[in-house]
Amino acid sequence: MIKAYLRSEDSFRQISVEPDELVELDAGSLIWLDLLSPSPDELTTVERSLKIELPTRQESEEIEFSSRFWEDETGIDINTYFLVRQEEKFHNETVSFILRGNFVVTIRFSDHRIFTEFSRKLRLSPRSFRDGADILSGILAMRVDMDADTLEALSRGIASLGRRDPQSFENPTEYLAHITDYEDINITIRENLTDKHRVLSSLLKSASISENLKKEFSMMMKDVNSLVISANFNFERLDYIQNLFLNHLSVEQNKVIKIFTVMSVIFLPPTMIASIYGMNYKHMPELEWVFGYPFALTLIVLSAVLPLYIFKKKGWL
Repeated sequence: MIKAYLRSEDSFRQISVEPDELVELDAGSLIWLDLLSPSPDELTTVERSLKIELPTRQESEEIEFSSRFWEDETGIDINTYFLVRQEEKFHNETVSFILRGNFVVTIRFSDHRIFTEFSRKLRLSPRSFRDGADILSGILAMRVDMDADTLEALSRGIASLGRRDPQSFENPTEYLAHITDYEDINITIRENLTDKHRVLSSLLKSASISENLKKEFSMMMKDVNSLVISANFNFERLDYIQNLFLNHLSVEQNKVIKIFTVMSVIFLPPTMIASIYGMNYKHMPELEWVFGYPFALTLIVLSAVLPLYIFKKKGWL
């Protein structure tokens, strides 16, 4: 099913239609057509019904900028990243906007929460959205706000990690794993913001966009620039935390090395003396002891295992 948003005076009407039913819609009242995970056959039917050309999923995911933004006499095509969270992982998915005349077509392959929230906003404030370009502007503005919230939450998490004592983690690799996860999220957000910056920059240069909308896009551009600065600061903070952690590990390793050095100095003279004389004295009680040999083997094993156990327990190994 396809969601169609029709404008009537000062209100919007949302309906679900089949692709074949699009020809029966009043093109003058259509303002937004939302396609969620459309099949190739559905895309072909929509193209034939609305007399427009839609990108395939493979085309929308092209990374060349000429494929991310395209404008000609018929309208504007935009492929831009939307941040998607699955459990604790983030990744970017492409959402396509096809602006034609007074309506816009969106093509997405995930059920983004932002579209549900914007649909609600559209019905509550119908006078704020007159055509498809306003819909495009409203969705992008809400997406930038959500990216800002995500980046702010990430910054709080990084700050909290920086205040934690590395020794509070059971294993040093766990601390490094947290740093790596935060870096991956920040890279994903940074890539998303860079893509938004390119799209907004192109919209500001477009002759099809009204001056009022260009002012809104200009404000979004400033917000995106501020978020990019925040993302870059997160990288610097993560580098700082990682350097502190590595310095902490170096201090701990130096302590262990110091202990090993002291133990070597302590046991080296007795070992050397025992090696010189061989402990082969005529009057040694253990020589006549039946269990002398097993006892010696037991002492050898204990002398090897006991230090390993102690060092392991103290986290030196």
